[in-house]
This record gives sequence, structure tokens and C-alpha cells, in this order.
Amino acid sequence: MVASSALVQELRRAIRLGKVLTSPEELIVYGYDGTWLERTPDVVVCPASVAEMTAVLTIARQYRVPVIPRGGGSGLAGGSVPAEGSIVLSTTLMDEIVEIDRESLIAVVQPGVINATLQAAVERLGLFYPPDPASLNQATIGGNVATSASGPRCLKYGGTKDYVISLQVVLASGEVLHLGSRSHQPGPDYHLLQTFVGSEGTLGVIAEVTVRLLPRPSARGTVMATFDRLDDASRAVGAILDAGIVPLALEMMDRVTLRCVESYLRAGLPIESEAMLLIDVDGDAASVAEQVALVGRVCRLGGASIVRPAETPEESAQLWRARRSTSSSFGRIRPNKLGEDISVPRGAIPSMVRAVQDIAQRTGLLIPLFGHIGDGNLHPNILCDLRDKDEMARVAEAAQAIFAAAIERGGTISGEHGIGLLKRDFLPASLDPQAIRVMQRIKQQLDPCGILNPGKVLG
Repeated sequence: MVASSALVQELRRAIRLGKVLTSPEELIVYGYDGTWLERTPDVVVCPASVAEMTAVLTIARQYRVPVIPRGGGSGLAGGSVPAEGSIVLSTTLMDEIVEIDRESLIAVVQPGVINATLQAAVERLGLFYPPDPASLNQATIGGNVATSASGPRCLKYGGTKDYVISLQVVLASGEVLHLGSRSHQPGPDYHLLQTFVGSEGTLGVIAEVTVRLLPRPSARGTVMATFDRLDDASRAVGAILDAGIVPLALEMMDRVTLRCVESYLRAGLPIESEAMLLIDVDGDAASVAEQVALVGRVCRLGGASIVRPAETPEESAQLWRARRSTSSSFGRIRPNKLGEDISVPRGAIPSMVRAVQDIAQRTGLLIPLFGHIGDGNLHPNILCDLRDKDEMARVAEAAQAIFAAAIERGGTISGEHGIGLLKRDFLPASLDPQAIRVMQRIKQQLDPCGILNPGKVLG
């Protein structure tokens, strides 16, 4: 289906400051995200204001045309992949940091602001915005809100949902909904604000976000610890927390991941170890020194074969470069990957990791595993080649088995990536049927014509 000339003309009349894109070379750029899914939209609209965003939704509803909200396109569940005959609504031109209120510890931003841009801006004022997804240099705040994104610092500070205190949302009707306030306390609104956090553009389009900030810690330290046994690494996590330390970040990389990254970076990673922990702590300088020493002792007592505190910020950055290079390194091994995102209770981590290893062996697939082990959020990445139909059948089998194993252990099929297209068929297995019916009624009430990101989440 090709967008009608009447629709395009109406969009062009409504969008004066923004852009309306229709050429094939422009459209193709907006047809994919961080997955292998790809569909070309009929038209792309880049509004430059809430008024223009409202106009797009009003016109789309009139023509009964699907609208796909899109931020930086870094999603890992197919949430921003276009539907057939759709308008992609890109927020990239709405990228202003409207206000940073140092006294009230809040920032007001448009949805197209890049996560790393906001972090840098507030840090220059001695403030701190903790949510740090791996794609922070590309991902937008609006996209972070839509997927309820998280990151390594979630163990101590929480994820995006814990920082959003106010939203402007454009509904399918074109109405603008204001939720929350500049106060750090939730308002008496049935927590409607949180209904839109993680809704993946299916209930409304994020038009403005107010987030709370924290004072920036003055110091930070990093410890690398390697373990010959994964169970020892998992128990060390509990021992660190039992010692009274809540790390800024506590990441795990398994042996397969270590070998992939080492092949890519040649950084001297311990590729014979079954697991490596990367532990960050923060606070004032004296506190950080004490925490680094205590983390080292706990890891040694827990069976770590190597414990190495970073001596300089540069050494810490190098270690974190290894962690953030996981996805890039996998591309050298196989051309494609299915990056999964499960979360299980911390006590179930060793059992879950063994289950993933068994699934990899049974299906004959390479499945590196890493993630935020401190809160049980794990990322099994199934490496594959889309051109191999037999292998892709085994990929589907492995994904289903991984989800089933997570649910069996009291976990969930998504910790921070969202459901999108890739996981929607598994939603019934992970939620109470009545919960899904309530979600469907909310969707019907807010989007009766079904134009907002159709086919995502609920299908």
C-alpha cells in the first residue's frame, strides 16, 4: 500500500517546521530497528512540536492509518518496526532539553533527546541521571520511556520507570494528556503515568518527559573478578550484597561472551574463566576505597581466581568497553543474532544459566550470555544466520525454551527490551489471562481505532 496523495498533502500542510519524507531512500532508513526485522513505511513524519505531533495523530485517525512512534531506532524487540501502510512518527527533531532545575533536581526534556546527551548535560551541573541502557549514545529518552529501559546501574538506582515523574502524551484522538507533576511524589491519578511507561507506543506518543535527578557521586571504583565456576560467581553476588554493599553496577559475562569479546578487542580478557564479574561502586572517595577493598575480599573468599581493581579511570573505561562491546563482537562470529532479555530471581541465576547452556547444546547453537546479574536480568544472545532455514528453526526452538525456563523459575520474558513483535506470541504464557484482558480493554479505551503501533505487544 502506498500512502495516498491526499494523506501526504494533509500531512505537509500540518507539518511546517518538521519534515514529511516520502522518497524510497528516505523511507528505508526508518524501516528497521536493532533486530533483523524490516518493513518500509509509506511515509515518515518528523514533527518539531507537540502541536505538529497532535496534527499527525488527528490526520492518521481520520484516514485510519497506523502510526508507529520511533525514537533512535535502537530497540531490540521490533517495537518501532513499521506496520504495513503506516506512518512512522519520528521524534528526532524534538530533541531539546527544555529545563534543568538544579534546586528541584528535575529535568524536562523532549522525547528525541539522546540519553547520553541528557547525562552529560546534568553531570556538568554536578547532577546525575542514572538509567544507562547499552544504547545510551543512540537511544532517546522517549524510547527509553516507551520500553521502560534500564541498564547496568539499575541494581542500585533503578531504571527509567523510577525516574519519570511527569509526562505529556498525545493520544490516538489527538488530545494531549498531562500526567504527574514536578513533585517527586506520585499524584492521585491511579498511577496512570506508569501505564504509559513501557507501553511501547501502543497507548500514546510521548511528547515531553520530566525526570528526577540525583546529586552526582564524587567518586567511582571498578573491580574485575573472574571465577572458574559460575555458581561461585553467582554466590559472590549475594555475598557482596550481604556485606552491606549495593554496587552501582554488577555485570556478568560468561565464557562464550568473554571469548567473543576477546576475539574482537584483544583486551586480555580471561577467556578460560567460566564467568567474569564487573563491579562498580560509587560514593565519596573514602567510601569508594573501602567498598573496592571489601568487594575484592568478598570475591576472593568466594572463590575468585583473579581479582583486579581498576587503578585509573582509563582502566575502568577499558573494562566497561569490553562489556559494551558484546553485541559488536557477536557480529564477527555470525551475521545475525536474536538478543533475548529475560529476568529471573537472583537465586535462580545459576540454574537459568545452566538451562541456557543445555538449550545451546541441544539445539547446536552458540548462545553467549551476559547481563545485570545483580538483579537477575540476563541477555542470552542466540547467534545465527538468517539465510539458513534449518538454523532459524532451531533459533525459534531455543528462544521458546529459554522463555519457558525463565517463566518456570518465577521470572519474566522481558526485563528491559519490551515485547514488540518478537515476543508478543509468548505473552500469554507469561501473564495471567485476566491481566491480558485488562490490557486489551485499556488499549481499546485509549485507541479504539487501533492506529497506535498495531500488532505490537498484544498482537
